[in-house]
Amino acid sequence: MPRGAPLVDQAPPESRHSRRRLRACHECDWLMALPPLRSGEQATCPRCGHAEVRRHRYPAQRSMALALASLVTLALAVTYPFLGFSVRGVGNRIELTQSATQLIGYHEPIVAIAVLLTILVLPTLYLLGVVWLQTGLLRGTPLPASRGIARSLAHLQPWMMADVFLIGTLVSLIKIAGLAQVELGPGFWAFGVFVILLIATTQSVDRDWMWFALAGEPGAPEGSRTGETAATQGLTGCATCGLVNRLDNRGKGRCRRCGERLHARHPHSLQRTWALLAAAAVLYIPANVYPIMTTTSLGRSNPSTIIGGVVQLLEMGSWPVALVILIASVIVPLGKLIALAWLCLVAPRAHRMRAQARTRLYRLTEFIGRWSMVDIFVVAILVALIRAGNLMSITPGPAALAFGAVVVITMLAAMSFDPRLIWDDTVAPHRRRQG
Repeated sequence: MPRGAPLVDQAPPESRHSRRRLRACHECDWLMALPPLRSGEQATCPRCGHAEVRRHRYPAQRSMALALASLVTLALAVTYPFLGFSVRGVGNRIELTQSATQLIGYHEPIVAIAVLLTILVLPTLYLLGVVWLQTGLLRGTPLPASRGIARSLAHLQPWMMADVFLIGTLVSLIKIAGLAQVELGPGFWAFGVFVILLIATTQSVDRDWMWFALAGEPGAPEGSRTGETAATQGLTGCATCGLVNRLDNRGKGRCRRCGERLHARHPHSLQRTWALLAAAAVLYIPANVYPIMTTTSLGRSNPSTIIGGVVQLLEMGSWPVALVILIASVIVPLGKLIALAWLCLVAPRAHRMRAQARTRLYRLTEFIGRWSMVDIFVVAILVALIRAGNLMSITPGPAALAFGAVVVITMLAAMSFDPRLIWDDTVAPHRRRQG
């Protein structure tokens, strides 16, 4: 490798760092030393199995190329027609952005903003942030505000839902395929490619290597002992850049590398999670009782709840789509409420033999929560596309806002829950800290 090559093109961090590079698992708090990693390898926590670091070959070039390609395909998806339909000589064509803007005309500005943010705005900001960071790293000198942008990437990623929107679009097309002729525009195919490239971009970002190239790696706090929990040593791992830091006497601090606020445990984790779960449970009732959309056909209006839509799909013979909606819109939100409530109850009474299973349950609830947005995206697509007056039209119902709020609040509840609480009693119950 040439001597003047950027840091991201040189050997991996652990082969260029004279001191041990320590990490504290974000799910069980186990302190470990990173082993030497080659391209395609990952380091996992020996205690709970959580993937701590994934190594990629030429991470900056890979992420840069994928991010630029994603931006190009997104521009094409926004520019060209997305979908079209026709029934009895009457039709309509929409662009991608209209799936959000049309909701404003039906007095659903909050839902419209949520759709616009999750499928367009946040992915665009994420991709531009990746391009900005990797440009600086490839030049050998980070660009201004690189650390702040790098911190933001981790916070943006959970809220990008372009892949969920694509599934929602496919569900919408299946729902109306028997009622009207559907046309897939160039924007639809471009958006499908964009979703694939966006996922590849997020998977290609080597956070560990990126932070090492941005700011190096300060030495581990003196007296750090691997094979123990970080909290029992007054340490914690930064959830943003991974660096192990020493906390003050109050169990607080700031990361020496990225500046993120640090706590021994999420402050008031259980209380916040309970409060968010209670709010989501209250909103879950109107989300299922009130209609999520109203279909007008030949002058007759037919309001439909979430369960009613599932029943209608079953009557039409579209049981695979009905199953998708049932799982995403009914089982997943309810199951997530129950699972998080159960984790909050058992966290103070965790046992070693069950901590692993409970951690896997937490990972599952955190992963599946965003997929409940499928029904909201189905409504957004159908409202924008099906506009043929009394012949055929679809309008959003009051349940759309309530259901969208349930999805967002349950995602926040999962983020508020600190999975390290599950493991605290397995080592030192008298040293538990909750911030």
